[in-house]
Amino acid sequence: MFTFPLLAVGLLLILGYWGGRAANLVKLPRVSGYLAIGILLSPSTFNILDQQLVNEDLYVVTEMALAVIAYTIGGSLLIQELKRLGGMILWITIFQAVGAFLLTIVVLSHILPFITDLHGPEYDLPRTYLPMALVIGAISVATAPGAVIAIVNELKARGPFTSTLLGVIAIDDGLAIIFFALAGTAAHFMIDPSSVPWIEMMGGAVTEIAFSILLGILAGMALMFMASLIRRREALLMVILGVIFVTTGIASAFKLSALLANMIVGFIIVNFEARYHDFFLVIEQIEEPLFGLFFGLAGTYMDLRILRFAGLLAIMIMVTRITGKMLGTWVAAKHFEAPENVRNYLGLGLLPKAGVTVGLVLMAREIFPVPEVATILVNAVIGSVILNELIAPPLVKYALVKAGETFNTDENL
Repeated sequence: MFTFPLLAVGLLLILGYWGGRAANLVKLPRVSGYLAIGILLSPSTFNILDQQLVNEDLYVVTEMALAVIAYTIGGSLLIQELKRLGGMILWITIFQAVGAFLLTIVVLSHILPFITDLHGPEYDLPRTYLPMALVIGAISVATAPGAVIAIVNELKARGPFTSTLLGVIAIDDGLAIIFFALAGTAAHFMIDPSSVPWIEMMGGAVTEIAFSILLGILAGMALMFMASLIRRREALLMVILGVIFVTTGIASAFKLSALLANMIVGFIIVNFEARYHDFFLVIEQIEEPLFGLFFGLAGTYMDLRILRFAGLLAIMIMVTRITGKMLGTWVAAKHFEAPENVRNYLGLGLLPKAGVTVGLVLMAREIFPVPEVATILVNAVIGSVILNELIAPPLVKYALVKAGETFNTDENL
């Protein structure tokens, strides 16, 4: 068992390289290889990396990677492209989010009494099963941008399909935060109507979103000002990372959404900075090791033993989420007469879920006062993440290839 952070980082980078290469050899995206290496090194498998190392010492790496990924996602939201695809992107995002949310609620609220150990007079539909279904449904809205960005970059995918996919994902994460805030408020009120008034809770959620956006705007403007004094590309990278990490730190200190704030930073740069290409080209130079570390660490969080305790519920969460997202995407794309490749394959590109999902479900524990309910909720959602991350990356790659927008003919590392 290794307990030294730098040794763990080195192992994740070196073994991640070979894991990514092995994944390419069997026609899988490199992300799958990074995840597999993380699972093998995890405390629940071969216990090579210590639990404290994974949960505490290296958590800053996850935060850094998520911040850079959010910035990159924001950089894909070019206003001109959004105007061309805007209505379609917005409605596809809403339909797939509502599809996953509603289908998960309807199915789980009916089957939770039969597939969990929550039995007895204290467990009923309005106080237990429906609040659980509401929270899980809201969490199911989230899509992990990291996996999609990594695969898009690996395959050098460019075109209307890819722009639509990245646009939907960017808006989707904002929607996930809103859905979770609303669902959490409703669940809290159903469990304990005498708690804080729901209007006050809703106001807190709206305030968090508004101040996260304001933080991103201010950080983006500050980055543009500082960058106007910089000419060397290496120095530009230094300042960009500094602004991204400062934004993340301020968001954490004031309990705002670092993901949303950094997405706004990227959005400001790509739309209002004349030499915006430089701002994202320098990030591309460090993305590969960041992705290797991020997804390697994501793999170490995955405890395969969880599937024994909440496997059936985890499977149902995964199935209802996938069905809802794909159905909602198809309905919206067909209604707005989207291109055939969008109708047929975009839903597959929206399946990954990881860091944001885990973060939201850990926050959701505070909603449920009964420890047994919170434990089942956390184990089932994380179990669904494990299953989902094993199958989603190959499906994203398949969608991009079938859409005909990939230009990387040499996948070897």
